[in-house]
Amino acid sequence: MQNLEKYVINGGKPLKGEVEISGAKNAAVAIIPAALLVDGVCRIENMPQISDTDMLLTILSELGAKVRFINKATIEIDCRNVHFQDAPFDLMRKIRASYYLIGAMLGRFGEAEVAMPGGCNFGSVRPIDQHIKGMTALGAEIDVKNGFVYAEAPDGRLHGARIYLDKVSVGATMNIILAATLATGRTIIENAAREPHIVDLANFLNSMGADIRGAGTDTIKINGVEKLHGGSYTIIPDQIEAGTYMVAAAATGGEPVPVQAVLLELAVRPGLLQELQLGPEPEPFLPVPEPVPEFRGAGAVHLRRRADFLTPARRAERGQTVADRRRSVSVYCCAGLLRRFRYSAARCCCTLQSA
Repeated sequence: MQNLEKYVINGGKPLKGEVEISGAKNAAVAIIPAALLVDGVCRIENMPQISDTDMLLTILSELGAKVRFINKATIEIDCRNVHFQDAPFDLMRKIRASYYLIGAMLGRFGEAEVAMPGGCNFGSVRPIDQHIKGMTALGAEIDVKNGFVYAEAPDGRLHGARIYLDKVSVGATMNIILAATLATGRTIIENAAREPHIVDLANFLNSMGADIRGAGTDTIKINGVEKLHGGSYTIIPDQIEAGTYMVAAAATGGEPVPVQAVLLELAVRPGLLQELQLGPEPEPFLPVPEPVPEFRGAGAVHLRRRADFLTPARRAERGQTVADRRRSVSVYCCAGLLRRFRYSAARCCCTLQSA
């Protein structure tokens, strides 16, 4: 479906059945660069099949890594023979997650030359100042000019430091973890982000011999090690994808759906049980709320993001929704996300605007 120009959704049909949740994209795009730090073969399972992971694997291959596909969701990465050289900058500019190569390359080579990250466009450039602050605290000399980030550890290796992030940043937290894993001494990140993919990155590195503690809290401690060894690791399911299916089933009056990806957050957020009102023994399925009031097809809408319209379009009792990339009309849809994951009916509000 991803190569089609148009999606036609006929509503009024409840969703039921089971789906396999893909690996978490935000974890995968950090774990792939993390493989640069490993002196051995990494076997990574539940790898999502998306363009960002494909481009990152290509970048690693250009640096000398051997990438072997076991199946569509399992790969082996061997970085024992990688060496510092110019990476394909044209690929780096296409993905936001390319900034993780700064921390990974600094940790592995003591230097990095990375194109400024590209990827998703939210109308303004998202700064990487907290990334730079962290790398500088670890002893790196950073120079940003002409669309590139140049970084170098003067004595070839970074040194542990206490780093306070001025604002909570998922990317900066993960990048500093990457850079500090092979640094000398202890690094402490304060005001760290606490998302599940940060925990997954730390778990991946720890399974390869790193010493990272406190991931999932606002204070993370990394004791630098001399080297990492190979091993196997399975990426967590994507909680956003799982949540989308949950909302879709609820909005269409369908059957309960698995919530294993959401329950994985319990390790990070103990209070989630109370928010979900599930009690101490969560069931493997969430009940589906009563069907929401009737939706109607939205007509022709501009395809901005699939998740914006697919759920309400499927819920529509009658009518047809056509999403066309080429039409100059925009749609804004909100599924309500079950009001903080509770069981109230999902709501959808669609507003069409002429160009």
